[in-house]
Amino acid sequence: MTLIELLEKIENVQTNDTRLYFITRLLKENIKKSSKVLDRYLFKVYQVDVDDEIRQHLYDLTNEQLEYVIKKDFEIVDYDVVSDDTEHLFTYSMKNKAMSFSDVVCNQLDNKVPRISSIEEIISDNEELWAYCVGFNDIENKDWIYTFRKIQPGKIALDENENTKSKLKIIRTFFSTKSKKLELLKGETINLDKQIDCVYYDEIFYILKRGYFEQIVGLQEEYKVEAKNVVEELRKLNIIEGLDIIEKQIENKPAIHKKLVRISRIGNYRNVDEKTIKKMQTVCKKYGDKLNVKNGKLQIDEDKDVDVILKMLADYYKTGEVSGKAYGTYAGKQLKENTLI
Repeated sequence: MTLIELLEKIENVQTNDTRLYFITRLLKENIKKSSKVLDRYLFKVYQVDVDDEIRQHLYDLTNEQLEYVIKKDFEIVDYDVVSDDTEHLFTYSMKNKAMSFSDVVCNQLDNKVPRISSIEEIISDNEELWAYCVGFNDIENKDWIYTFRKIQPGKIALDENENTKSKLKIIRTFFSTKSKKLELLKGETINLDKQIDCVYYDEIFYILKRGYFEQIVGLQEEYKVEAKNVVEELRKLNIIEGLDIIEKQIENKPAIHKKLVRISRIGNYRNVDEKTIKKMQTVCKKYGDKLNVKNGKLQIDEDKDVDVILKMLADYYKTGEVSGKAYGTYAGKQLKENTLI
């Protein structure tokens, strides 16, 4: 399915067949510490009634967003943990995915979704408003297309009262064109952005905003946990000194998570020895990098050492077979040579 085909399907949907859903997230009870982040949470879906003006707004902005991406003419490729190429539209298949969020798209949205009358009734100390979803229904074919957008905490506001657990910390106002005055805005509010992060159809996510998509389904948190596990493995292998600097970066720089996940998937670090380190030094010298080595081990004294070491462990420098040109990238899929040639 192409984006053009998805857009055509949405354009054939009647505006009044558009639905708005809120998705909440809460921690499962009695969850084990060893459980993956992707399995630690429950997601719940709620339908909210909206007026025709909002419904039309959601319908129009979805069409606009898809038209914008279609004009970019991106190549559609399977989702990869690390990719340096932004000229791609990534797809992520939910087939056989056991993550908790799969229950949203594979079960809950396909069944009768409970309606809510206020935002406050679905927000608690344990349950947080996580994302919103817009459903487009081709009634004749009973064919649903869904778009998702991550909700940021600052986009929600509840009135302060005795029953509200999350007290309002600001005064919400709006400028009335009728009274020409700034007036107090009462009631619950939530901002619906003019953006969509991903589209879901027929068990496939089409990813428009990669970072937010990873937040929605839980991949971003899972990558952080996996990154920490890689550091623990490196510590046991005793090939790198100064790993505490990488640990600090994991907490403060989310971009490092995927690099460490990539290194984990490649697995080269498990075979690093003195001979490998000497080869790393030769490669770094060739491309103008300086690899910090002390007493036969990789040494991290500052942040820039982290960058060079991760490049080496990820086989960052690659050479084209045909042109012989050198490229620097964390991305790439390992190929097997055809021995029959």
